[in-house]
Amino acid sequence: MTELTAAAFTARLTALADPVEREKMQRYFKTGFGEYGEGDVFLGVRMGALFELAKEFLELPVAELELLLDSPLHEIRAGALSIMDKHARRKRTPGERRKELYELYLRRLDRINNWDLVDLAAPHVVGGYLYPRDRAPLYRLARSTNLWARRTSIYATAYFLRKGEVEDTLAIAEILLGDKEDLIHKAVGGWLREVGNRAPERHREFLDEHTPAMARVTLRYAIERLPEERRRHYRKLKAATE
Repeated sequence: MTELTAAAFTARLTALADPVEREKMQRYFKTGFGEYGEGDVFLGVRMGALFELAKEFLELPVAELELLLDSPLHEIRAGALSIMDKHARRKRTPGERRKELYELYLRRLDRINNWDLVDLAAPHVVGGYLYPRDRAPLYRLARSTNLWARRTSIYATAYFLRKGEVEDTLAIAEILLGDKEDLIHKAVGGWLREVGNRAPERHREFLDEHTPAMARVTLRYAIERLPEERRRHYRKLKAATE
C-alpha cells in the first residue's frame, strides 16, 4: 500500500532522476523559481513518469501537498500540482476537497512560479472550482503584480471555454492586453484563438476593437487559424497604429 506522505512521494520521484534528462530540462526551462526562475533546481524526471506516479498519490492530504510545494525541486512541485489537477478532474471528488485544492493553489502561488506549473493545474483546480461560482477572484488575479497570478487568471478560463463560455476569457484578455510580459502575451493570444474556435463572431468583434492594443505575438497567436485574407487584414490594422 502506498504511503501517502510528501516524503514517500519525494523518495519515489527522486529514484526516477536521470542526469541527462536534468541537463535537458535546465536548458529548456528558463523561468521558474523566484519571479522569473532564477535558481530553479531540477531532478531530471520525465513528465510522463511523474504523471504516472502522481496517480498513486491522489489522496495525499493537503498538508502533505503543501510540503511538496515548499520543495526547491521543480519536479516535486510539478508532482504536487499534477496530483491536484488529477484530483480536480475526477467527477467523484467531493466539493470540500475541490475547495481545499483551490485554496491551496491560491495560498501558495509563491511556489507555482513557472509557466508549466500554472498551465498544469490552473484550468481544473482554479477554473473548475470557480465555474459554478462567483468568478471575481479571477479578475483580482488578472490585476495582480504577480506574473503567475496573471497567467493563472487567463489559463483558468480554459475550463469555461470547454463548457462553451467565452465572455470571461474575453474580459480577462482585455485586462491583460497591456501586460509587459511575453508569457502573458502568448497565453492571451492562445486563448483568444480558442475563443475563435467556439465563438467566431465574438472573436471577430474583439479583434476589430482591440487589435491596435495587442502585442504582436498576442495577435499572431489570436489569428493563426483565420483565413489568410483575414490575417492580413488584422496585421495591417496593427501596423497602421504603430
